[in-house]
Amino acid sequence: MAEQINCVGVVGLGAMGMGMAQSLLRAGLEVHACDLRPEAVHKLASAGAHGAASPAELAPKVEALLIVVVNAAQTEQVLFGPDGAAAHLKPGAVVVACATVSPEFAEALGARLQAMGLRFIDAPISGGAAKAASGEMSVMAAGAPDTFAACARLFDAICARLYRLGDKPGQGSKVKMINQLLAGVHIAAAAEAMALGLRAGCDPDALYEVISNSAGSSWMFQNRVPHILAGDYTPLSAVNIFVKDLGIVLDYAKKSVFPLPLSATAHQMFMQASAAGHGGEDDSAVIKLFPGITLPAPKAADKAA
Repeated sequence: MAEQINCVGVVGLGAMGMGMAQSLLRAGLEVHACDLRPEAVHKLASAGAHGAASPAELAPKVEALLIVVVNAAQTEQVLFGPDGAAAHLKPGAVVVACATVSPEFAEALGARLQAMGLRFIDAPISGGAAKAASGEMSVMAAGAPDTFAACARLFDAICARLYRLGDKPGQGSKVKMINQLLAGVHIAAAAEAMALGLRAGCDPDALYEVISNSAGSSWMFQNRVPHILAGDYTPLSAVNIFVKDLGIVLDYAKKSVFPLPLSATAHQMFMQASAAGHGGEDDSAVIKLFPGITLPAPKAADKAA
């Protein structure tokens, strides 16, 4: 049996990374962490983690590095920027990259790290902040079998479902890309449906209840429409995330000369919402691009609770 990794570094303590780091601590692993926000590091340190000022400072102390950032550019910065971790990791250390990136980026990253004597798991994640906090995420991963074996405790701590999708980096990112295609299209469709319902004069709460229990429902409809009903667009996943993720989908399809009409339309909807100033809001704010409707007002009691 492969020697288990017991000391993990976490870079990126946002909604997902913080929950994942807390799950690692609960499982008894040693956790070192850094984030651009000192308050996030202090919060995790108060729970038993070791804080670090940069990825470079953290890297020599850990056996595996979990990168939980937004995109490829941030992943690149964490590893190869001025305070990057890659040059300071121990030989044979494992890099687990969780951002949604293009398959091509994941493949190239794996090759770069291998040339440095490091191991790599392409491991995009799904499940949201709640499942990250409870250690019940889904992880779509690809990497060498011995690397997975070494990371067994790590993955047991952070996820309920670990999908091993092959040995080659990029295979995890391909599956995550398809998930994001569906997620983006479903959010856009849910917003369009609710917008038409509002325009038609339907009671929005009743409409949500009926559709949630009818054939037209989806997980995204049930999860995102309550944000609209509450008038609360605090970003759990922002509009700009789907500008990025559906852009990855469309770029990949373009190279394959493969048509994706629904993805293209949904991408334009998120682009329009972003251009109108809603890019940093919750992705359900894509409903704000529809004219002639009155959206539910923020519910003060809910926001105070």
